[in-house]
Amino acid sequence: MQKKDSEGTLVAVMIDEESRAKQKALHEDEKVIPTEPVPIWNVAHRGASGHAPEHTIEGYRMGGTMLGDFIEVDLQMTKDGVLVAMHDERVDRTTNGTGLVKDFTLEELKKLDAGSWFNDMYPHKAQPHYVGLTVPTLEEIIQEFGTDERYYIETKEPGIYPGMEEELIRVLEKYKLIGKDPKESHVLIQSFSPESLQKLHDLNSIVPLVRLFTYFGIGTITDKELDEIDDYAVGIGANHNGIDEKYVRQVVDAGLMMHPYTVNTKDDMRKVIDWGVTGMFTNFPDLLRDVLKEYEEAS
Repeated sequence: MQKKDSEGTLVAVMIDEESRAKQKALHEDEKVIPTEPVPIWNVAHRGASGHAPEHTIEGYRMGGTMLGDFIEVDLQMTKDGVLVAMHDERVDRTTNGTGLVKDFTLEELKKLDAGSWFNDMYPHKAQPHYVGLTVPTLEEIIQEFGTDERYYIETKEPGIYPGMEEELIRVLEKYKLIGKDPKESHVLIQSFSPESLQKLHDLNSIVPLVRLFTYFGIGTITDKELDEIDDYAVGIGANHNGIDEKYVRQVVDAGLMMHPYTVNTKDDMRKVIDWGVTGMFTNFPDLLRDVLKEYEEAS
């Protein structure tokens, strides 16, 4: 994991296997075997989306104050070729508009209210200043939070957005966010589309990539699949309720990062940490921060 110091600088913090085992042994009578430290990354899912409107500057800002290590940005593309932050292909759920993102120009999209829906859905968390929040572009997010921040970006529906990968690499290279490995890079890119990831790899061979999966039931993965993924990616992401400890260990033993999504309760956070994950997505980065502190204190 990483956390920010009093000046807001990211500083590395490790959760070692002995700490994992000590916490696990609180519930199971197990022998604690110390091993090497493993980093755990706290990824604020769509910003702190359990506390503020997802994929808005306000939501991302709140994720940072809760010590999320990354700003997670789902990308769609406007009619005029601008990358914007939105999870859904349609604007209906998170704005007062209706229709496909690809059918809006940026000017048209900016007229939509991207915050009021949150107040309506979560009245106990409603804030007056959420009304009228706008859909941010990728460049606006980077300009707001800077090149020292870290971004975990997903190409959503890349098949319907010709040129998405090229535009994404252009923006990331413009702001010099790409590093040669996940520790140095200020960006990771994830996708369910292996074709999109391969295209990104061909455009920039050092950008760190993560292959996403969704499983119904408990998923499995073969060594052959892991070898193929390792050719272009540095990690795997999957729904936490579709994997088990065997899956996690298999991925990590293959030298890949394992980042399950979306882990929103402390019990589930402890469970996947005990399995050996190297990070996770959560709507509540403050809860994960508290759980990680438990493991730090046990070390």
